[in-house]
Amino acid sequence: MISTTPFWVEERPPDPGLATAMDLPRSADVVVVGSGVTGLTAARRLLGSGRSVAVIDADPIGGSASRVSGGMIIHGLKISPEAAIAGWGDRLGREMWQASLDSVDLVERIVAEDGIDCEYERTGAAELGFNERDLARFRAEQAWLGDRVGFTTEVYGPDRIHEVVGSSRFVGAQVEAFSAGLQPAKYALGLAESVARAGGVLIEGTAVTGIERSTGGFDVTTERGVVRAGEVLLATNGYTGGLQAPLQRRIVPIGSYIVVTEPLPDETARRLVPGRRMLWTSRRFLNYFRLTADNRLMLGGRQNLSPDLDLQESARLLRATVEGFYPELAWVRITHTWTGRLGVTFDLLPHIGRFDGVWHALGYGGHGMGIGTYIGHEAAGLMNGELDHSPFAEIPFPTRWFYRRRAWFLRPAATLYRFLDRIGR
Repeated sequence: MISTTPFWVEERPPDPGLATAMDLPRSADVVVVGSGVTGLTAARRLLGSGRSVAVIDADPIGGSASRVSGGMIIHGLKISPEAAIAGWGDRLGREMWQASLDSVDLVERIVAEDGIDCEYERTGAAELGFNERDLARFRAEQAWLGDRVGFTTEVYGPDRIHEVVGSSRFVGAQVEAFSAGLQPAKYALGLAESVARAGGVLIEGTAVTGIERSTGGFDVTTERGVVRAGEVLLATNGYTGGLQAPLQRRIVPIGSYIVVTEPLPDETARRLVPGRRMLWTSRRFLNYFRLTADNRLMLGGRQNLSPDLDLQESARLLRATVEGFYPELAWVRITHTWTGRLGVTFDLLPHIGRFDGVWHALGYGGHGMGIGTYIGHEAAGLMNGELDHSPFAEIPFPTRWFYRRRAWFLRPAATLYRFLDRIGR
């Protein structure tokens, strides 16, 4: 049986010495709900301004998705910079694009400043194409990015694809040297340790069940009691649930599934993923893959948008994908299979804002390691009064009339996406 404990968590379990509180504090200047990279980065900046902070999570500290993601810190948002500028104008669109670049630099700075040992590597990334249509799109994007926003990529065709990926399945790639990767459990727990050292209170295994206005702030009700807060930040992304009805109707939880192999021989690893780049494929149901520090192949993706697929069945499907990309790995054992929830918005953009006075920062669409870090830092800057605006706080946060409590539309959407991928549209 394949282990369903996430590989990253098994490799880096929480340190027993991490100062998680046994008792709820009576009050805090700010209560942060959610201890993934967004909540922890926000807490880090809030504490730096001298405010008292309590971070509360229903799950273990480090968050549910943050510790188990692919650990890829990629330029860009879920929408292209061309779409952002077309939809929101030159100023906002460019600010959104620049934020995605700044997010990579911010992670690197935090890792250095806080001394977080998380296998951070700035090895670059590449999108892989299956056909000539993909290559044509890569060339058009390369020209647009260079001309409009000054971002440099290279397009490799069939004669150079072996420099990016050791697979005959792909015919081309759009390559950049900007993006990075890390071990996400080590990064998230390193952030938690930084928050604890700065005096933040970390409460895990405690669900927040209600938030009500009170004199001078909010009463945050949990399974273990009430915390009086001056301000509240919800940093719950794909795990938002029904705590705030307006927020729940604006973010859709979607499952992403990952497997890792046993360690590969050095020569094999170097040939299959030259340069140790972060890689993903040009499909709606994309796959993303990379090497771990000990040369395991990590591959993620989905055949369905549901967050509740059986993990053993998911492992079977993803193993078939591994073998489709790399037939020579048919002999390699899959050791771990796991899942985490993305938070996807209807405009495919992150959002910072408030409903009923309660702050929120969420909606990364699969870019959560870098953008989630940045949005947490940005939200805290707004809450502190250190920033006077953010592009992600200026745009409206849309919902749809047909979305109430259950994302019933995921199954028909998945069927459509599979069809479009199959016909190459």
